[in-house]
Amino acid sequence: MLFALCATAAWQAAAQGTKQVPVQAGLQARSETQTPPPSSHAQAPAENTVTVDGSEAMFTTMCALLASGFESNVNSDNWTAFRAQMRERLRKQQGPAVDAIRQFYRQHELRDPGATLSRYLWFGLVSGPAPNFQPILRRDELPPDVIALLGFSELLSSYYREQKIADLWRQVQPIYNREIQPLQEPLTQIVYTTTGYLREILDPYGPRKFNIIVEPLVGRITNVRNFGDHYALVLSGAEDLPLDVVRHAFLHFMLDPLPLMYPHVVAVKRPLYDIAAKAPRLVDDLKDDFPSYFAECTVRAVELRMKRMSPGEREAALRRNDADGYVLVRPLVTALAGFEKSEPSMKRYFPDLVRSIDEKAEAKRLAGIPFAAADTTKSDDAAVEVVARPKRALPTTVPNDADAIAELTEGERQIAAKNSPAAEAAFQKVLMKYPDQPRAWFGMGVVAYMDHNVARAKQVFGSLTTGEHAATSDPRVLTWSHVYLARIYDYEGNASGAKAEYESALAVPGGPQEARQAAQKELAASANDKPTPQP
Repeated sequence: MLFALCATAAWQAAAQGTKQVPVQAGLQARSETQTPPPSSHAQAPAENTVTVDGSEAMFTTMCALLASGFESNVNSDNWTAFRAQMRERLRKQQGPAVDAIRQFYRQHELRDPGATLSRYLWFGLVSGPAPNFQPILRRDELPPDVIALLGFSELLSSYYREQKIADLWRQVQPIYNREIQPLQEPLTQIVYTTTGYLREILDPYGPRKFNIIVEPLVGRITNVRNFGDHYALVLSGAEDLPLDVVRHAFLHFMLDPLPLMYPHVVAVKRPLYDIAAKAPRLVDDLKDDFPSYFAECTVRAVELRMKRMSPGEREAALRRNDADGYVLVRPLVTALAGFEKSEPSMKRYFPDLVRSIDEKAEAKRLAGIPFAAADTTKSDDAAVEVVARPKRALPTTVPNDADAIAELTEGERQIAAKNSPAAEAAFQKVLMKYPDQPRAWFGMGVVAYMDHNVARAKQVFGSLTTGEHAATSDPRVLTWSHVYLARIYDYEGNASGAKAEYESALAVPGGPQEARQAAQKELAASANDKPTPQP
């Protein structure tokens, strides 16, 4: 909340005025179908934010994989006719490029067919357009599975040209469109109900994307991937659509950023996670990734609140979550009752949601929970979901000190309550122990800004943006410091200085979207000589 106070209202006002359209089917189907919006007070998502479509890059990748012999010994009796026919057709392909692809496949084949498929799915998702298929991410952003396939782009490009895959892709479009069209209405309904519950409006101009890729050649398995701000599901088609998995993935898209947005608020609950991490059934990826664990528990809690179920069914689900190690689901389900009675969006309410968890009471409760023994079977509705999520490290500027984290949290809470003396006292306690702590200094700058102490605020934000104490390791602090400093310059009549600071805010890698939008809005307004309110 501390870092979003100044931009959230402006962002929401801008978003409210943005015309949004329902989820559309893929590019090939958009001119053929138009799904009417379901009856709901929530607005539909922007077309560029949530999409369902085919992918020529994914299709070409799967063609190359099947041509190389992937699943060549698998009985196709349970396959769709299209998939079985395509496998036979692709296995008969001949040519130098096909031979090169087959040799590459043999050299990189893994013992586990699922792991092999996972590598190529990652490749298809991060590949750029035909005919070159170059990754759309920088090398340091690529998933390890894609780095393991180094050199495949060039081979796939040659294969694409030699085997005239562009012509084949055009030929199969009617089949793909028939699979895409039925997905449009259920996906639209999921987005409407989810954003309505969370009271969120999707930003049509933001960098975050949620894409469903329809690829019948993958088979009946649902793969969920996220890389950076892009979330993707790979589905085989409309038959037996796993609605619960799609909803689960979309909730992750909506909720995953929140623990990272408020790291020192969430960190106070870390002792509960340390207990939960010992649960044998907890997914391995979550045993050393607290933000992802907290997001997973939040997603599961929202699912339970949104589902129509009897008290007995809900209690049974909560017990399963406890036994499997998702122990924060229960207190979050309780806390969501307060959210439902409030007015702010989930993004703004989230710190209060987290703070409502009584860690002492929960620690006492967890002491009496017997975790279930390890089991090879899945115990929840997301069982068919194959999830891969690259981990994002928390800012190193938050100290690993429970007392300091508690004071940072208290300072943020007091700023939200507009109690600047209490906020200053909390941040001062942190600075006495950690004199260079950037988040505490940022809080001091906000306090000075609130108290109309322009000179002091200018000094603090200036030191956080330039010099040896600049918050270069914390993009959130650095970006917002530029924004605050720009507003001060604007008030002083220094238009060029304000412009430079807003532009610097936009140039910070990994800066929060709210701060970037605030900077963009002020830059656009500067042409009208709009006066900036006095701090």
